[in-house]
Order: sequence, then C-alpha cells, then structure tokens
Amino acid sequence: MNYVDEFVKEGLVENILKKIRSSAIRDIKIMEVCGTHTMAIMKYGIKDLLPQNIKLISGPGCPVCVTSQGYIDTAIELSYEDNIIIATFGDMMKVPGTNSSLKIEKALGRDIRVVYSPIQSLEIAKQNPEKEIVFLGIGFETTAPIIALSIYKAKNENINNYFVLNSIKTMPNIIQKLIVNKNVNIDGFILPGHVASIIGHKPFCFIGKEYNIPAVITGFEPLDILYALYQVVRDVKYGKCKVENLYSKVVEYEGSRKAKEIINKVFIPSDSNWRGLGNIENTGLKILEGYKEFDAEKNFKIVIKEQLAQTQCICGDILKGVKDPLECKMFSKICSPSNPLGPCMVSLEGACAVYYKYGLRR
Repeated sequence: MNYVDEFVKEGLVENILKKIRSSAIRDIKIMEVCGTHTMAIMKYGIKDLLPQNIKLISGPGCPVCVTSQGYIDTAIELSYEDNIIIATFGDMMKVPGTNSSLKIEKALGRDIRVVYSPIQSLEIAKQNPEKEIVFLGIGFETTAPIIALSIYKAKNENINNYFVLNSIKTMPNIIQKLIVNKNVNIDGFILPGHVASIIGHKPFCFIGKEYNIPAVITGFEPLDILYALYQVVRDVKYGKCKVENLYSKVVEYEGSRKAKEIINKVFIPSDSNWRGLGNIENTGLKILEGYKEFDAEKNFKIVIKEQLAQTQCICGDILKGVKDPLECKMFSKICSPSNPLGPCMVSLEGACAVYYKYGLRR
C-alpha cells in the first residue's frame, strides 16, 4: 500500500486542498498539539500539500518530551538502590538525564524493566515481594486511567511493594498557557483526539469562548487531518471562533465516564513541571492522600531537583511552538535517534524524531 492509497480517495483530497487554498487568505499559524498528529502530518507529507501561508507548528503533546529532566534524574537515582526495580514504558529508556539515561544504567546492571502497562508492574511486584517496584507514571489523560487503575488494584489486593513515581500532565491549561504566550501567536488548533476521548469535547470549549480562536478535535487518518485543517482555515477566514468535534465516533461531549471516574478516585489536579515550560498551575495530577502509600515521592522522601544539562538542545522552544527542529544546529548532525541529546529526538512522537524520520534533514 502506498501513501496515495492511504489517503482513501485522491479526488476527495484534492477537493479539500482546493477549499483550503481558497480559504487561506492570510498567513495562518496552526498548532497540532498531539505528537501522533505531528507524526501523521509528516508521514503523509501534509505540510508539503498546503499553501505557503499556512504554517503548522508542533505543540507539547509528546508525554516523554515534556517530562522534566529532574524527573529522569530521580528515576536514575532510584535505580541505584539494590532493593528497587524500576518499571517503565520503553520510550523513557533513552531520554537523557543530566549525566546518564535509564538505558545506560540498565546496561550497567541496574534492574530496570520495560513494561507495556502499569498492570504488568503489579505482576512484577507480586513475583518479587522482597523488592520495591517503582513504576514511572508519565503521560497525559490518556494514560492516567490505567495508572490510576494500577494503584486502585494495588490497594484492593494489598500489594504493598508497588509505587508510582508520578508525572502525569493534563492538557487544557497548558493550551491556555500557549495561547497567552506572545511569542507563539497561534491562529488555530488541531486538538489531541486521544486526550479528548477521555476528558471529552467540553474542557476545550474555552479556546473559542474565551480567546476567540478556532480549534478542531479530529482523528489521525490523513483525510481526517486535512479536513480538520480546512475547518480551522475556514473558521479563521469567517471569524468563527468555536471548537468543533470531528471525531464524534470516539469523542463525546462529556468524555468517558468510566475513565474519569477511576482518575478521580485516585488523583487530584495539581501543578506540574513541564520541560521547557516550567512549573504551571493546574496542569497535572497528583495521588490522593487515600492512596499515599503508593506515592513514590512520599514513601522514598524524594525531592525532585530541576537542572538542565549544558547542551544546545532547543527542545523547550520546539515544545512551545516557538521553533521547529530544523532550527536546531545539532539536528541530524550531533543529535539523532541513535544519539539523542534531547527528549524530542527520543520518542516516536517527538517532533525532532518525526522530522528526522519523515522530514528534511540538513
């Protein structure tokens, strides 16, 4: 199957592109917040199909990329303890800390295990009762339910050697932070469909109502993205400042009741530290007091110290939409997926990794 086949109907694509071209009467900057959208946009060459006055910029929608360096350093320090097993999603392994990475530490003999779900970490805890298992709980609202479920199950099943080093981020307020950043100047948003499938359409409505910016929730097929871009461009042209849901087969107005229920049982909104963006009010989740025995920070008396390695990495500016990967002097030269100097080159959804795989290289 080639890329034209994957567009489903070539004629329909050309039709949408004509509408985009006719509606793009001025320069328009659109941010796709989600890393999966960035990947699809680059894979299918969507940027190259658009008129030059439409600029697509990537946002902070890659969970690995926005995880703070202090968090990585803390996970590495925990791995030095003989009685601790670190369990983590695979794409965290190569993220550089200040002086090392989980991949390097595993090679040096630390007990660090890749899991596909925090539920697997519970099984590791059951199989190793003499050890303390620390799961690296990162992600957005999409991973929050399964992480919450793992904590809920640990409590119900009296699994006392399971802990979560929590760094869950939440989307709506970080988008607000980007909107008010005068260095970004976003005209419209392609909103994250995965996050919206959990929290719903409703939490994003403030974008249109309070800031007069059009936005669209959409899926991840190229035709979905193209049509979403057309909707944003058309709304900019006619001054329609609303948030539209073009992903109604998955996203409901109020979101997933069951997913939100388990999140609210275990977590409460909190401030959170974002790589490149700093500590931002009400953009994260923390573990409720009723489940504090599973909170790694409290049980191991952890103080996460934020510091940045002295490199020329511009991942922070890329996550804010201020710069793109091609503006980094190290991109594809010193920094590559096999030798990442920053988290945006690590994750499959990181903007730098996506540009490296599908985009232009210097």
